[in-house]
Amino acid sequence: MIDVLDVTKTYRRGEQQVDALRGVTCHIPRGSCAFIVGPSGSGKSTLLYLLGALDRPGGGSIRIEGSDLTAMSEPELNAYRRDHIGFIFQSFNLINNLTAIENVLIPFLPRGITPEQRERAERLLGEVGLGDRTHHRPRQLSGGEQQRVAIARALIKDPVLVLADEPTGELDSKTGDEIYRILRRLQAEQSTTLVVVTHDRRFIRPDDIVLEIQDGLLRTDAQPQPGHLAEAR
Repeated sequence: MIDVLDVTKTYRRGEQQVDALRGVTCHIPRGSCAFIVGPSGSGKSTLLYLLGALDRPGGGSIRIEGSDLTAMSEPELNAYRRDHIGFIFQSFNLINNLTAIENVLIPFLPRGITPEQRERAERLLGEVGLGDRTHHRPRQLSGGEQQRVAIARALIKDPVLVLADEPTGELDSKTGDEIYRILRRLQAEQSTTLVVVTHDRRFIRPDDIVLEIQDGLLRTDAQPQPGHLAEAR
């Protein structure tokens, strides 16, 4: 599903060079749930954004379902991201003047919305427990409800990959538990690959893949065992 080979990424902050990733290699099978963990500034979100084609690596390669993201042009990356990847962000990223169902349908707005797509959006909102709030705007929804809208938006395209960046970081623990129950159920039903950046390890199950990054390095000399943090290099 996902093959990351010797990926590097360097940023410049004024005169300073920051090596966000320093040769990361890993494999994430299709339909699995992988957690990227590590201290702040370790490179977790950088790796997630590279997997989501939101940025390009400085070196190495990233292949998803056989497609080499590092060989794509910008228009090809835009199309791949639009059609195949779903994003869930910590801050929800909803548009305030749109209703819940309109926010879910955002990926289709540039090309026009079909009745079938609207019907699917309504069904997804029902599956995440918001069937009676489809016409509410974000300010009328709780934080947990807004994140449920974001989950429905991520899944509306039947993506091969869903990427979540601290999806419960803005939520209380009870609501966070509910969000993960929804993600797990929808992932199992649709065989979607889920990759999550998190600082909260209590959501990790024994059969999940855990990628621990520290100082831009994946702490492993082999593929991590499910449910266990890898050994340091």
